[in-house]
Amino acid sequence: MVELHGGTGYLLAQFLSPRINKRQDEYGGPFENRQQFALEVVSQVKKAVGSFHVGYRFLADEWLPDGLKPDESALYAGSLAHLGVAYLSVMGGNHESFFLPEILEKFSKPSYMVDLASAIKEDVDVPVIAADHINSGDLADRIVTERKTDLIGLARVLWTDPEWPQKLIQGREDEILQCDSCNV
Repeated sequence: MVELHGGTGYLLAQFLSPRINKRQDEYGGPFENRQQFALEVVSQVKKAVGSFHVGYRFLADEWLPDGLKPDESALYAGSLAHLGVAYLSVMGGNHESFFLPEILEKFSKPSYMVDLASAIKEDVDVPVIAADHINSGDLADRIVTERKTDLIGLARVLWTDPEWPQKLIQGREDEILQCDSCNV
C-alpha cells in the first residue's frame, strides 16, 4: 500500500490551494486547473505501483479565509474517487492555520475533524478515514456506527500506546496510555 500526503500544506495541497497557487498556466487559476497536478501525480503513482493500493491523505479545508474550502475539496474528492484511490484520510488545516487561536481551540475538542470526513463521505464511494483526537473506543465506535466515517485513524494514539486496539478489544481500556499532546 502507498499513501500520498495531500494535506497539511504539502506540495499536492499547495497546487489545490487558491491561497498558495498563483500560477497562470494550466496548473493555476480555476479549480479544475489547480487540481490537475495532484491528479497527474496520483495517476502516475498508481501506474508505477501496479496492484498496490494507493490511499490519499486528503485536505478538506485549510481553515484560512482565502484557502481551500470544502466545496472545492468535495469536487477533488470525487476526482480522486474516479481515479480509483483506495481511501481518503480526511483532515483540515495546514502549517499556516494550525497555530491560529480559533484552530488551537478546535484541537482541544474530541474528534474535531470528523465533520470534515463526514461531509466528504457524502460525496464519494471510497472508504473515508477520520482521525485526530479520537482516543476512546466508545467515541470511535459511535463515529463509525453513526456512519460519519468508514474507518478511524489512530496514528498519534498508537505512538503513545501501540497496544491501544488490543487493550480495547480485551476490555482493558482503563489501561490505555493517553496522549497528552496528540493535537499539537
